[in-house]
Amino acid sequence: MTNMYDVIIPAAGMGKRMQANKNKVLLELSGKTILEHTLQAFQDDNNCRAIHLAAQSEELEMFRTFALQYHKLDVITEGGSERQYSIYNVLKAIKPCEYVFVHDAARPFVTRETLQKLYAAVQLRKSAIAAVKVKDTIKRVHGTEVKGTLNRDELWQIQTPQAFEYHTLLAAYEKAERDQFLGTDDASLVERIEKVSIVESDYDNIKLTTPEDMYFAEAILKKRGII
Repeated sequence: MTNMYDVIIPAAGMGKRMQANKNKVLLELSGKTILEHTLQAFQDDNNCRAIHLAAQSEELEMFRTFALQYHKLDVITEGGSERQYSIYNVLKAIKPCEYVFVHDAARPFVTRETLQKLYAAVQLRKSAIAAVKVKDTIKRVHGTEVKGTLNRDELWQIQTPQAFEYHTLLAAYEKAERDQFLGTDDASLVERIEKVSIVESDYDNIKLTTPEDMYFAEAILKKRGII
């Protein structure tokens, strides 16, 4: 094994909140699909050994054609009914490696700086996830009644990539399967067996979820001089 990482990108979601008539990662931004922008970030990262996708069964063959352009694209596995199951399917299908990143297919603006910071952090601390500090005041509410104000200094908005030692992530998924535990992200599984550290990312690293997000995506591309 080389001291590099593989990245798992779940791309099997339906993206209903995007209100598109197809998988949202196939929507175009500046002449390329959202997924292609995401793949390019890892294709360009010298620390990335291979890219693995989870896809809907009817899109498996189409996604395999991306390998003609992105030579790091390796395993493409059928996804499950939940994001967690899709990632586990890929994790069991790939060859053991040193480190595994997990990244949202619809998060195309991750920077090389964030990837490098995560790569350095996972080698030191086994588990590291991208995040940004919460900007707004957060209230704890029951029904419509405010029950308290949370300390904003302790709150972070979690993003991807999330980076782990391969065997740590695999063990976390195996335990989740035994316990029938369904987490909200990979870190929520790993937190049950190991400490997880934060790496500060940036606010451009958004996940494209709703139609309104596409306006923000175009603004980011303009800021970067891409359109």
